[in-house]
Amino acid sequence: MSKAKTIFFCQNCGAQSVKWIGKCPSCGEWNTFVEEVVHHDRGDDRSAGRKVQEPKLITEIDWSDQQRISTADQELDRVLGGGLVPGSLVLVGGEPGIGKSTLMMQVALRMEGKRILYVSGEESDQQLRMRGNRLGIKNKSCFILTETSIQSVLHQIDKVKPDLVIVDSIQTLQTDAVDSAQGSVSQVRECAAELQKHAKATGMPVILIGHITKEGYLAGPKVLEHMVDTVLQFEGDRHHVYRILRATKNRFGSVSELGIYEMQGNGLREVSNPSEILLSQRDEELSGVVIAATIEGLRPMLIETQALVSTAAYGTPQRSATGFDVRRMNMLLAVLEKRSGFRLGMKDVFLNIAGGIKVDDPAIDLAVICAILSSNADIPVDKNVCFAAEVGLSGEIRAVNRIESRILEAEKLGFEKIVISGYNRRNLDVKKFSIRIVPARRIEEVYALLFG
Repeated sequence: MSKAKTIFFCQNCGAQSVKWIGKCPSCGEWNTFVEEVVHHDRGDDRSAGRKVQEPKLITEIDWSDQQRISTADQELDRVLGGGLVPGSLVLVGGEPGIGKSTLMMQVALRMEGKRILYVSGEESDQQLRMRGNRLGIKNKSCFILTETSIQSVLHQIDKVKPDLVIVDSIQTLQTDAVDSAQGSVSQVRECAAELQKHAKATGMPVILIGHITKEGYLAGPKVLEHMVDTVLQFEGDRHHVYRILRATKNRFGSVSELGIYEMQGNGLREVSNPSEILLSQRDEELSGVVIAATIEGLRPMLIETQALVSTAAYGTPQRSATGFDVRRMNMLLAVLEKRSGFRLGMKDVFLNIAGGIKVDDPAIDLAVICAILSSNADIPVDKNVCFAAEVGLSGEIRAVNRIESRILEAEKLGFEKIVISGYNRRNLDVKKFSIRIVPARRIEEVYALLFG
């Protein structure tokens, strides 16, 4: 007869306690501990018949470059580092309705010639077929399984022998080995461990879709993120059509890459050149609109920075920013006020990054300042000029990294002039660029260049 004991788990971080406590000592959250029954008599069964591993010298281990499995999605392959690694576990998280299931179903239906098992614990067969019809079924070897028992799922995996398994979502699976509710810390941990063991033993990659909490973190125990090989975050504003897929952990590639998608009626469209969609096609020049050369991950792209400066109607000035850190905007306004003499203390300032994306690259500081000055003076900035520089607290124009990639992106899109830091100009060979490169060291120089 199995011997069970009661342990309290934190639903936020997975910390354990022998008794209930109000505040989690690990993550600091309140009222997150729940009681669960855990069995401890299964260790002997699992260890029975297990092959004893002997230590080996690292130079004697037989290795070879494993061929990655392409997902037929260039953006996803880029973020993964070139495709799926056999036997790897990939966790995809994102807000409800952002398009996680659509993206994974799209991958399953487009990997022609591969046997895919799509396991869903949230939708019925008919709902998945309706989504498949909308996305377009190219892969005739895509199997659908609506099941929540991990034992049944593993049995069907052994029966179908797929090249890839997609689980939507890990929080809906449950195992009979743990006496706790579906989606609890113990259930998520145990189900993920079973899938991990099966993936490593068979060399079959597994993609897990995970829920996130209201704070934006992946739901379930923190150990889940440690168990998997890759953690992908699918983000974006549901009111905008663009989505960004970025890696927060990747054992087989860089975490600097990101993929960009556009949500359409027939699924997610890969955006190979994000600069073209993030720049509006303007027939007339408007004040407060400036183009910045930024880098997201390893990818250079140009974005449109929009600012609106007006007199404070109610005495207290408002400061608002969309897609940009409002604290950094306040710092740049203080630099303009203190170092450059522009009186903006009693004016409302609104800032927006077009396209609905969020940017934290300091290289767009100069573009933000120029957009604010342009709106304040109501003088438009030449639409053939872009900017790539950081602004320091003393008003100096600071150098930024990978300046050549930014210049080449601006040149490719037809810009005639790019304003950079004079410190970036030192080691730069300007002869190999057809675009005019304008160095600047102070905000006053840039203001004189743009507005005379």
